[in-house]
Amino acid sequence: MRAKRHDHILTLIFLAVTVGLFFFPSWEASYKDDAERVKVRILTVDNENMKQHGIVRTGDQGLEIEVLQGTFAGRQMKAVNHLMGRLEMDKIFVPGDRALAVVQEGLEGAVSANVLDYYRLDVEVVLLGLFCALLVLFGGWIGARALLSFLFTGLMIWKVLLPWYLKGWDPIVSSLVVVLILTAATVFLVGGVNRKGMATFLGSMLGILFTCALSLYFGGAFRIHGAVKPFSESLLYSGFPHIDLTGIFLGGIFLASSGAVIDLAMDVASAQWELAERKRDITRAELILSGLSVGRAVVGTQITTLLLAYTASYSSLLMTFLAQGIPSANILNMQYVSSEILNTLVGSFGLVMVAPLTAVVSGFLFVGGEKPLP
Repeated sequence: MRAKRHDHILTLIFLAVTVGLFFFPSWEASYKDDAERVKVRILTVDNENMKQHGIVRTGDQGLEIEVLQGTFAGRQMKAVNHLMGRLEMDKIFVPGDRALAVVQEGLEGAVSANVLDYYRLDVEVVLLGLFCALLVLFGGWIGARALLSFLFTGLMIWKVLLPWYLKGWDPIVSSLVVVLILTAATVFLVGGVNRKGMATFLGSMLGILFTCALSLYFGGAFRIHGAVKPFSESLLYSGFPHIDLTGIFLGGIFLASSGAVIDLAMDVASAQWELAERKRDITRAELILSGLSVGRAVVGTQITTLLLAYTASYSSLLMTFLAQGIPSANILNMQYVSSEILNTLVGSFGLVMVAPLTAVVSGFLFVGGEKPLP
């Protein structure tokens, strides 16, 4: 009963913090402008100035739009869709499309609109709502707390970690602090405030610290510059020359693998917890050996999951190199590919280490000497 009271108190604390983070001003709030970002409907299009070059198009597309939201809702106006000849950036509108546009009133009262992209916010909200409903329906109270952990994690990254990076704070320390907080939130909200949660937390943090040390050491040995990540170099030319891109890249290695590390630590600690609860006469050595056995079974699938996740994100790049007939030695030595090899192997090291670390921590927390703890 006391443990449940602690769980409820912790849930209320994280709920209050999550709500506070939601209403906390985001980084872009410091950049004030009079423009409104609203949903518009494409009424007509004029493709006269659009040129076709193979599979790409350049020029611009004349649009007539109707504003559906905000101060200028109901007004119709002209807009231009500029094309850059890049498939990943360009979009071709047709009548009836919904788009996100920036609408602004000029000095002389003239209203101008700049169409940015297809409007996806409503679909994103629907998808998020379905995910939340399914999680709560399936998981019940634990699912609701897992959802709170999920929302808290997203807000911590958006409202805390990324602004710290932009302010030029040490990215390694910033990442470690945020991972520490997120690990505590995930573990204690889902696993509860008990010895099982503490074992999971300690095992996870030991694995994450080990991964951090490896990323710092081998990051220097690989000589990977942080600009290898998409859009990273653009930050330097956007008024943020003080940002440590390499530090952000290295911090991202253990940040990205921390979720899998927490998952594996929870699997091992939960199995040992159940065993210690059901077999009250188990010794510490037996419990640790059982945890190691569970860890060996789980770690094999986890590292494959990590490999698939990293490989899928760079599949197009690898296909491009293969299609051009570039030798394997050249491909594996390229900075883009080497960075993903570093991500995958260092993250996998953390997964391999967290299993025995959690098993040992759980053995000491769940069993006192040769007698089970009450």
